[in-house]
Amino acid sequence: MSSGSEVIAGVRTADLLRPAGVNSSAANVYEINPLSDSRWETFIKSHPRSSVFHSTNWLKALQTTYKYDPLVVTTCPPDADLTNGLVFCRVNSWVTGRRLVSLPFSDHCELLVHNSNELDDLLLHMKRYVDAGRWKYIEIRPTSSHLGNQTGLGRNVTYSFHCLDLRKSTQELFHNFHKDCIQRKIRRAEREKLQYEEGTSEILLQKFYDLQVLTRRRQGLPPQPLSWFRGLVAAFGGDLKIRIATKDDLPVASILTLVHKKSMVYKYGCSDERFHRFGGMVFLFWNAIREAKDLGCEEFDMGRSDTDNVGLMAFKGHWGAVGTELSYWTYPQRPTTTISTLQKAVLQRLVSLTPQFALKTAGRLFYRHIG
Repeated sequence: MSSGSEVIAGVRTADLLRPAGVNSSAANVYEINPLSDSRWETFIKSHPRSSVFHSTNWLKALQTTYKYDPLVVTTCPPDADLTNGLVFCRVNSWVTGRRLVSLPFSDHCELLVHNSNELDDLLLHMKRYVDAGRWKYIEIRPTSSHLGNQTGLGRNVTYSFHCLDLRKSTQELFHNFHKDCIQRKIRRAEREKLQYEEGTSEILLQKFYDLQVLTRRRQGLPPQPLSWFRGLVAAFGGDLKIRIATKDDLPVASILTLVHKKSMVYKYGCSDERFHRFGGMVFLFWNAIREAKDLGCEEFDMGRSDTDNVGLMAFKGHWGAVGTELSYWTYPQRPTTTISTLQKAVLQRLVSLTPQFALKTAGRLFYRHIG
């Protein structure tokens, strides 16, 4: 795809896909490749609502690992600076269908527009791909809680999203932590003399991944492919950090964080449940928060939680993080699929009996279809 508008036989796709009877004076919509058009990274760096999930680093990792092709739709012509844009990935799966997702494996992805008119123009453009039968559906994951009825998208699933405001002193932050659930565990980790390692080396990555496999098995799920985490390390470089807590040279907990502008993002966490009593996860979060402060970050993004995962939401709240509603929207509206308690129990039992090599293989084959 070129860095300007997509053209078929000399006609912009915005014009080609315009149904009969639609006002031809509607704004032109252009498609660009955010990995080859340098305007996108410039726009993301300056936009106040952009996140790490809009970045070319994240898009490169998605393309490298899962072969998702990214595109951005904008009303800005090729010879102008970008002032708006929605970013999608094409997920072409024979299992789950051909979908346009903004964005796969991203907790959230804000709609970078100035007003509802711009949003309507861009979403109308994308919806026409679905109406023409070229794609099964589109999905967006904005942090804003509501979309106007005119968009035609329906709420599909809702999560809880937590973010910790770092614009306080380290002492104030610590004082606001839950005394028993956080402060006491930080002190316990210090008494236990947990060791702390950080970086992006292959040794640390393997320690992290071994714990990730343990954790996903405990959750009744196959692990993400190791190639995904290698892709993240390659794409983000120094803006990614793997943090490991060890007890007597044995890894007990790990988290993976990303930095984008004034935000540090907690993206993945894993642990060995045999050592939970030592407070390894709390120890790692506290180290990450202090480093985020040192870097001048203003927020610590703790990501999304399933609304029925009361324990995880409570854990994030105990740090003083504020929870808000995060909804995913689709066109056409799709029914929400839920797994019953019995189905979860059966799945966890099956996973617990599956050999590790088979789980890893399932992860390599499975995840590209669910982004």
